[in-house]
Amino acid sequence: MQSPLPPLVDAHPARWLRRLLASGIAFALLIGSTITLAANAPNDTLRIGSKRFTESYILAQVLAQTAAAHTPTPPSVLQGLGNTAIVYEALRSGSIDLYPEYVGTISLEILKSPAPMTLEAMNAALAPLGLGVAVPLGFNDGYALAMREDNAQRLGIKSLSDLAKHAELKLGLSNEFIGRADGWRGLAQRYGATQVPTALDHGLAYDAIAQKQVDVIDIYTTDAKIKHLGLRVLADDKAYFPRYDAVLLYRLDVPTRFPQAWAALQKLGGSIDENAMIAMNARAELQGVAFDVIARDHLAGKAAGGTAAAADPAQRGFWAKLFGPDLARLTRQHLALTFISVGLAALIGIPLAVLVFPHPRLRAVVLGATGLLQTVPSLALLAMLISLMGVIGTVPALIALMLYSLLPIMRNTVAGLGEVSSGLRLAGEALGMTAGQRMRLIELPLALPTIIAGVRTATSIAIGTATIAAFIGAGGYGERIVTGLALNDGQLLLAGALPATLLALLSEALFEAVEYGMRRRRA
Repeated sequence: MQSPLPPLVDAHPARWLRRLLASGIAFALLIGSTITLAANAPNDTLRIGSKRFTESYILAQVLAQTAAAHTPTPPSVLQGLGNTAIVYEALRSGSIDLYPEYVGTISLEILKSPAPMTLEAMNAALAPLGLGVAVPLGFNDGYALAMREDNAQRLGIKSLSDLAKHAELKLGLSNEFIGRADGWRGLAQRYGATQVPTALDHGLAYDAIAQKQVDVIDIYTTDAKIKHLGLRVLADDKAYFPRYDAVLLYRLDVPTRFPQAWAALQKLGGSIDENAMIAMNARAELQGVAFDVIARDHLAGKAAGGTAAAADPAQRGFWAKLFGPDLARLTRQHLALTFISVGLAALIGIPLAVLVFPHPRLRAVVLGATGLLQTVPSLALLAMLISLMGVIGTVPALIALMLYSLLPIMRNTVAGLGEVSSGLRLAGEALGMTAGQRMRLIELPLALPTIIAGVRTATSIAIGTATIAAFIGAGGYGERIVTGLALNDGQLLLAGALPATLLALLSEALFEAVEYGMRRRRA
């Protein structure tokens, strides 16, 4: 008499479950190693953060190269961590040790002072938080608004007061500037401006104004493209903006933990004037020179007085950017972010789906909750995790990616179990199997192709979403995308997007091979 159970069940009924468990244990060990490394890093490595704009990238490299000869291990640079709120949270929680900041931002945005503060007052306010301000670097990089020169001449606009009279003009302002205490809201109140600005990434703003998509943008006064595009910087005739002198915002234990490096960093005080900073920004934005090369040349005295050294040939071509020396590191990071998060999601999601499957109401609630997670924007989820956990980097990125991977895995597990015919379940009962045995020996093996399809979908989602992790210092191909946005460098953006696309295609081919093998085995 022919068995009612399919050949897959007769052959090796629980082998895939054992493999899944073994994989889950391996992923858990990798997570534990990641968390351990993150916890141990502060004791030996000076970690330097930066915001997500050209000047901050360059200054972080200047700080790292200055300190490198005086630290037991090379400093770690966490580039492009996002806006002030994220970088400051990383500093406050101990995820980084210092980063370049500006006195106007510290007093008005971080300390919420109604007026600019002296260095002494800022240090007094920051000391209870374990933070301090030191080493004025020598230049002021203020906020300002700018518009095309021809447009400004035609409308007779020279100042912010003039701008406020032209409600028809389209403003494209960065998200941070729109939301800052010292940004658009206060400026509009001071000048009586009624325009409603459009949010626009700072790295894209110069292209937008050059192509006449917007009329006015916010700028940093040391941006290289102001002169390059011939923009008119509007006079702050009511003195709304404070000074934004560049300084170091640091944890108070840094001088004790790294005394020699701190002494070297203090020598940077007053070493960068505005012309030198504009020249360094120009090399990055107009010539495509790498940030570390610009920092090295500045420290060697090659860029003094605004004289830029020759462009770095290794950074000019697309193929050099695509196959740059960081490719192997970014690939390892992206693979780890993707497959660890998906593995953990499978380890959690499959048993949870099996548990709720027999209970329709509970199943609807759990699937609804995982579906709700998909509606939370990735950057918002990362920000919430950073706030809850007090850390940036790999750990919150992995948790976010795992949460996004749960829905396709759980939904497909439930769908696969629902496709098992009642006849096979009755056959299992007739053979004297318990409910657990039927699930393990009949239902799960039959649902396996649908479950693997869910893991396949989750993997594709994770590969794409993992690029966002670079905004919080978790690395991966998104690091190139974030830097490309900051520099408005389309080639660098493509050099980050193409490897991610290729990785997604390779994962699809891998899953297709697995599913083909399963079909052959069951035939």
